[in-house]
Amino acid sequence: MKYKCLILDHDDTVVNSTATIHFPSFIEYLKYARPDRADSYTLEEFILKNFTPGIVSLFRDELGLTDSELDEEQGFWETFVKTRYPTAYSGIREILERFVSEGGIVAVASHSMTRFIERDYAHNGLPAPHEIFGWDLPRELRKPNPYAVEVLIKKYGFAPSEILMVDDLKPGFDMARAAGIDFAAAGWGYDVPEIESFMREHSDYYLKTVDELGELLA
Repeated sequence: MKYKCLILDHDDTVVNSTATIHFPSFIEYLKYARPDRADSYTLEEFILKNFTPGIVSLFRDELGLTDSELDEEQGFWETFVKTRYPTAYSGIREILERFVSEGGIVAVASHSMTRFIERDYAHNGLPAPHEIFGWDLPRELRKPNPYAVEVLIKKYGFAPSEILMVDDLKPGFDMARAAGIDFAAAGWGYDVPEIESFMREHSDYYLKTVDELGELLA
């Protein structure tokens, strides 16, 4: 195998979750905390804000949430997510099963909580990740910090050239570049021209379909 370790983002890379869970949660929270802004965002705009400058900047800088409101929003989101299960993209399970059966290591680097990532993998019948680096980490170690890559290299002895990062958003791209590993843009979750344009220009691989990921790892 060219790549011995696959680092996957979770939302909109492995599971279809922003449109079905995270954006509705965002709107419901705004109705409560910033009712005058509840109609200010479309799904595409929300995805773009997550792409850059990121969700924390959206909440803190654009919407003006205080530290206590940020904690409140996270609790609101966790409650919302607990009863909603996203669906894995068609073909992901087969790709991961083959990769693991051939000796590959699967890690997840995500801004979702570890327990929800584990739950979603189990719910969708996906092979359990060997390692998860989620929102539970201290803020300074979360993606785009290359901490996850450093841990994987130290623990498993990978060379950077043996690791592939797959993500739909810029924090994953930034993490890969900081760590000196290859990056594949997951373009199958949605169609946002600004994101696709950036990813096509800067990524090592731009993958428009899940099947293309399978072909890359074959």
